[in-house]
Amino acid sequence: NLTRPSEFILLGISSRPEDQKPLFVFFLTVYLITVMGNLIVILAIHSDTRLQTPMYFLLSILSFVDLCYTTVTIPKMLISFLSETKTIPYGECLTQMYFFLSFGNVDSYLLGAMAIDRYVAISNPFHYITIMSHKRCILLLVISFCIPLLHSLLHVCLISQLLFCDSNVIHHFLCDVNPVLKLSCSSTFVNEIVIKTEGLSVTLTPFSCIIFSYLRILITVLKIPSAAGKHKAFSTCGSHLTVVTLFYGSISYVYFQPLFNYTVQDRIATLIYTILTPMLNPFIYSLRNKDMKQGLAKLMDRVKS
Repeated sequence: NLTRPSEFILLGISSRPEDQKPLFVFFLTVYLITVMGNLIVILAIHSDTRLQTPMYFLLSILSFVDLCYTTVTIPKMLISFLSETKTIPYGECLTQMYFFLSFGNVDSYLLGAMAIDRYVAISNPFHYITIMSHKRCILLLVISFCIPLLHSLLHVCLISQLLFCDSNVIHHFLCDVNPVLKLSCSSTFVNEIVIKTEGLSVTLTPFSCIIFSYLRILITVLKIPSAAGKHKAFSTCGSHLTVVTLFYGSISYVYFQPLFNYTVQDRIATLIYTILTPMLNPFIYSLRNKDMKQGLAKLMDRVKS
C-alpha cells in the first residue's frame, strides 16, 4: 500500500534505554555551550567599534546561522531522549528538513563569502574597505541566503511528492534527505538526479570560491619577502581554514556516496557538521584571533561594570 505516513519514527543515535539520559545531558550541555558561545561572539562584535569590519560582520552572521542550525536539530533530539515513542509528524519532518538544509547551505555560502573577504584583505589591503563595502557585504548575504532557501525548497517539494510503504522508521536523529528517500516505495530517480546536478552545483559553488580564494592567497603570500609578513597573512586565515576543513570534510563524507550506502558512520559524520562545528566555531575564531580576544575582554569588562 502506497501512502503518505502521518508520522515518522526517528531512531536517533542510540536505541538502548540506558543511553537516553546520559545522551540527553551530553547534548543539552553541547547546546547550551553552542548558544552561549555564539551569542557572546555576536555581542562582542557588535559592542566593539574595532570589530566593525566586513570580516567580523560576516562572522557575526555565521554565529547567528550556527545558532539557528543547532536549534533545528538538538531540541527535537532532547525531546526524543526523554520520550518513549520518538515520533515526528510528517509535516514537522519536512519542516525540519527544509530548515536543516537551508541553514546548512547558508553556512557553506557564508564560509565562501568569508574566504573572498580574506582574499581581498590579503591581495588588495589598501582598497579592502572600498572593495568590501557595506553594499557588497549585503549583496553577499543576499546570495548566501536566497540560493540555499530556494535550493532547500526544491528538494523538500520533491520529497513531499513521494509515497511510502509500511516502514516509517528513519535510521537517523533528524529528517535528512537520504534517510527519508530510502523509505520511499515510489521512484526516487528524479530526486537523485536533482541531488547529483542542482544539489551538487549549489554545494560546490561556495567550495569553489574557497579553493579559488585560497589559491590566490597562497600566490600572494609567497610573494611577500619577509617570513613575519607571511606568518601574519596566514594567521588571519588559520581559523577560517580550520572551520572549512571540519565542515566540508564531514559533509563530503555523508553526501558524496551512493544513497544505499547510508550507514551509522554517516550519522556520526552528520553530528560533526550539524552540532560539533557550530559549538567549536566561537572557540576557533576567538582563541586564534587577537582582535576577538580583545573584543571579548572588553565585553566581559562591560558586563562586570
